[in-house]
Amino acid sequence: MGRWEPNARGRLEQAAMELYGERGYEQTTVTEIAKRAGLTERTFFRHYADKREVLFGGSAALQDLLVGGLAGAPASAPPIDAVAAALDAVAAVFDERREHSLRRHEIITANAELRERELVKLASLSAALAGALRGRGVAEPAASLAAEAGTAVFKVAFERWIGGDGSRSMAHFVREALDGMKTVTAGE
Repeated sequence: MGRWEPNARGRLEQAAMELYGERGYEQTTVTEIAKRAGLTERTFFRHYADKREVLFGGSAALQDLLVGGLAGAPASAPPIDAVAAALDAVAAVFDERREHSLRRHEIITANAELRERELVKLASLSAALAGALRGRGVAEPAASLAAEAGTAVFKVAFERWIGGDGSRSMAHFVREALDGMKTVTAGE
């Protein structure tokens, strides 16, 4: 094995996803992941803290994309519309990675520890959105309420998108969930 291996992180992710799908998350070891990727355990730990982080390594990028999308909303936009802009910003990324998202979702839903970690990720996303809203001058509790509502919209839209046949975009489900939430809050 050479000293430098191109795309080690991507190879490790692919190997882990394959093994999690074949054997299950709990039955897969870091050694097996590294071996499948043609790398060493040491290389694995240079890229990931543990085997769980293979599934959650993109959380920071997702958070940055959400916060960036919110920052790009017009300054005059109401809080929920700014959150909608953030959700629109991430929708296209999900469409580009539908197969990966589907496999990841199947692995996470099959394991209680991973489902818990997914909830922690969603809470972190909500906190980041609330912080970005406060940075735009939105007072509490409106900032936290809009962020939590946006996170709920994201969760509902993702579940509907991942359960669909792939013919509709994630953005379609985001808009549909936003419309549904607005209907619920309007009391119609």
